[in-house]
Amino acid sequence: MIFSALRKLKSHPTFHAILRRTYCDHRTFPLQPSRFQWIKFKDLMYFYIGIGVIPLTIITFVTNVFVGPATLSDIPEDYTPKYWEYYRNPITRVIARYILSDPQQEYEKYLHCMFEESERAALLKIEEMIKNRMEKKCDYQAYYYRQVLAKYYRIQRYNAEHLKETRGD
Repeated sequence: MIFSALRKLKSHPTFHAILRRTYCDHRTFPLQPSRFQWIKFKDLMYFYIGIGVIPLTIITFVTNVFVGPATLSDIPEDYTPKYWEYYRNPITRVIARYILSDPQQEYEKYLHCMFEESERAALLKIEEMIKNRMEKKCDYQAYYYRQVLAKYYRIQRYNAEHLKETRGD
């Protein structure tokens, strides 16, 4: 009778759990790479989507539904339209008005840069002409001035003039 009672106890599921907890097997902690960077990336991605993409989507939806695209209309004679009024989309108009600069201003800045480049090219051309002229006349001041060599150049010029006089040329 006792053995039959133990047999029922042996088939009970909690008995198997007790028998399995013997702590004699070599259970090890599995090594695996950390998921910290992945979790941090997901958190930041959700944060920036929540702080940036969702509000911009809502603003775009509201402006396109309630404001709508611009329509053509007659312009009064004494009114000159601003440059941002030529854009059709209201979001593009806001960006053109408050963020980007005037196209006429950009064009004038470009023209100023071109003017500066042409002035620089003209100055370089004049400078090259001056250097060529100084080289032809054998002048040693200004661009060709070398303090150490100038003394010897003067002596050589004096000797050349003296030789020319003595020869009678």
